[in-house]
Amino acid sequence: MSKGTPPPPDSGREQPPGLDLERLRAHLDRERPGLAAGPLRARLIEGGRSNLTYRVTDGTGSWVVRRPPLGHVLATAHDMRREHRVISALHETPVPVPETLLLCEDESVIGAPFYVMELVEGTPYRTAAQLAPLGPERTRAVVLSLVDTLVELHAVDPEAAGLGDFGRPDGFLERQLRRWGKQLAASKNRALPGIEELHAALGRALPASPAPTVVHGDYRLDNVLVGAGDGIEAVLDWEMSTLGDPLTDLGLLAMYSSDLGLPQSPVSTTSGAPGHPSPVELIERYAARSGRDVSALAWYTAFAWFKLAVILEGIHYRFTLGQTVGAGFDRIGELVPVFIEHGLTTLKEG
Repeated sequence: MSKGTPPPPDSGREQPPGLDLERLRAHLDRERPGLAAGPLRARLIEGGRSNLTYRVTDGTGSWVVRRPPLGHVLATAHDMRREHRVISALHETPVPVPETLLLCEDESVIGAPFYVMELVEGTPYRTAAQLAPLGPERTRAVVLSLVDTLVELHAVDPEAAGLGDFGRPDGFLERQLRRWGKQLAASKNRALPGIEELHAALGRALPASPAPTVVHGDYRLDNVLVGAGDGIEAVLDWEMSTLGDPLTDLGLLAMYSSDLGLPQSPVSTTSGAPGHPSPVELIERYAARSGRDVSALAWYTAFAWFKLAVILEGIHYRFTLGQTVGAGFDRIGELVPVFIEHGLTTLKEG
């Protein structure tokens, strides 16, 4: 698993923050003797938004270690057991995921729970500029493969996979809408015309959910690894996965595949790459391959716009308090009204 170009074998000699390599090696030797043959080197894989992901090597083999962020306080939001469980279960299905190798919940080893999984090579495409060099035909194939993999995920029988108790699907949409409404209230410190209107309209128009499936929760192109043959080699970042309404995944994918109408955006979207299928085409392909009724998809896409507006407003709020680190956060606040408007338009016009 990689969030970009893998480092050369001799890189990453310094110990990255949050990963004690000596303690990790000792634990591997106890739990998986023979897995590592030499001194460990590691580097933090850039691009993650929450949990920390490291590429670890002994000079011969390479693996991935995943742990919660430094100084985290909400254990339920960074549940290593939960991530390890869903990936382990899905490895026995057609859904492409890395093989899990070890789960450690003893915080004395590296300071937090963690798990180890195999390294899957591939490329996460975050922007249209990164995707464009593939050309229109390959770009189209990659994005359609993303839809096909989502269909495979939603075809998994949770009970048969051992995930029958992985979530509470009853009342899923109501809880989701309530959760993000509370999140908005906790981070809103300015006037946002239309946001309450969008939230209320979503509440009045709640659709009836289809049978529950395993949902990824953040399904988009830069959360998968694309192989040399343009297929999906692995689906990553399962920290928001649960049992729930599968159309929430599709609505989010449709939103991320839409044109924001902005020349530059810090929000991940590949829609501008030549050959990229339109959201309508992605929805139609999902419907044809899954057999699901997608007539209410406008609601799910509007909800995705609302959810991202709330997330962005939270980031903007932290920026105003001086709690963000890095570049680009000063522009986040400008995006929130754009997402609100897209949500209202999608809900009204479909």
